[in-house]
Amino acid sequence: MQNIKNIIFDYGNVIFDIDFKIAQASFQKLGITDVETFFAHKAHNSLFDDFETGAISPAEFRAGIRAAANQPQLTDQQVDDAWNSLLIGTIQQNHDLLLQVKAKYRTFLLSNNNEIHYDWIINYLQATFKMNNYDDYFEKAYFSQHMKLRKPNTDIFEQVLKENNLNPAETLFIDDSPQHIAGAKKVGLNTLLMTEKPAQLGAFLKANGIL
Repeated sequence: MQNIKNIIFDYGNVIFDIDFKIAQASFQKLGITDVETFFAHKAHNSLFDDFETGAISPAEFRAGIRAAANQPQLTDQQVDDAWNSLLIGTIQQNHDLLLQVKAKYRTFLLSNNNEIHYDWIINYLQATFKMNNYDDYFEKAYFSQHMKLRKPNTDIFEQVLKENNLNPAETLFIDDSPQHIAGAKKVGLNTLLMTEKPAQLGAFLKANGIL
């Protein structure tokens, strides 16, 4: 793409497959009845925002799920398994693509995440790809629970831009969530809405002139 020197990637449903419907079904099995309003792609209970910004601990998050389900006897493992059912996986090809993009641009990862998902993902990467983290694939990987900020709020984008001395006019943000794209546009970032599955990331990047 013309004039683009830097790319900020989202993680879920850009690089790594996630499925909100599976998580909704898992929460329903725990006893949560209003899953469409409790947890969905475009909106959810404030419990999730608090967890993604590190405002509450994993123990407090689990307590919130128990309260929402009205099931105080649920074990930590039951809650974690339901929450982690969102996470599907990724493919080696996408890691190879990230290295190709990194060779041409300054690249960054910016993910709304949380401690339970993060630990699952790191264990998955180690077991499946012998990777310890994403340090080799991006100049820097940012996760909301470490930053105490989350997308689509403009302050999270502003921090990444400021810390890395990035010109928003020369920076592209790729995400699958329209509300996150809208937040990025407010700080002047160029944006692309990911409309394909992560398995099609290579074709998506080529179609948009990135590779």
